[in-house]
Amino acid sequence: MLKAALNRAWRDGKIPSDEAWRRVEPFEQVNAARVRYLTVAQAQRLLNACDSDFRALAQAALATGARYGELIALSASDFNPDSGTVHVRTSKSGKGRHIVLNNEGVALFEALAAGKSGNATLLTKTDGAPWKPAHQARPMAEACKRARINPPVSFHVLRHTWASLAVMAGGPLMVVARNLGHSDTRMVERHYGHLAPSYIADAIRAAAPRFGIKPSRTVVSIDARS
Repeated sequence: MLKAALNRAWRDGKIPSDEAWRRVEPFEQVNAARVRYLTVAQAQRLLNACDSDFRALAQAALATGARYGELIALSASDFNPDSGTVHVRTSKSGKGRHIVLNNEGVALFEALAAGKSGNATLLTKTDGAPWKPAHQARPMAEACKRARINPPVSFHVLRHTWASLAVMAGGPLMVVARNLGHSDTRMVERHYGHLAPSYIADAIRAAAPRFGIKPSRTVVSIDARS
């Protein structure tokens, strides 16, 4: 963050040179992937544990991979049922984008936009009040507690969940990157590339030795039972 601020100051002409920090190398493993995501079963448990007004917001996050700030800024007219897309007017990068929805996402947004005027806020609380910054933290924590997701996850993990599951299902990294609002695949490769199907992973799973190892424990995870 400090380096980004210094670079901004240099580009704006407020300091004469970036030489002082240009040779500074990042900490080791600073770019290592450490993204947490929910399985489909965990996501379903979380949605079932959400309060009614928060559930729609969480569903929208899982259906789009959009950020919290992008979701709460959506108007009903930002959803286009003909193209099956949601228009994010301004994202973190400062540029707009169109998020492509699958059939489940289209059905969700059709229900959310039904009966609303074009300029009406798409996602609101039950009483019609808008979601504000940080309003998602408490209902998310409560939903995680009821869904027995421990340690609890932040709302942003829903974005990671969409991206991770899309990559594991074989979605091309460039396509996933565009839906997330990245201009290229670097961020997606850094955080989700290890999840993508690959020749190496397929070869190892086919050729690695097997020793007849069987688990001796009888405890079954909640996800496995579901």
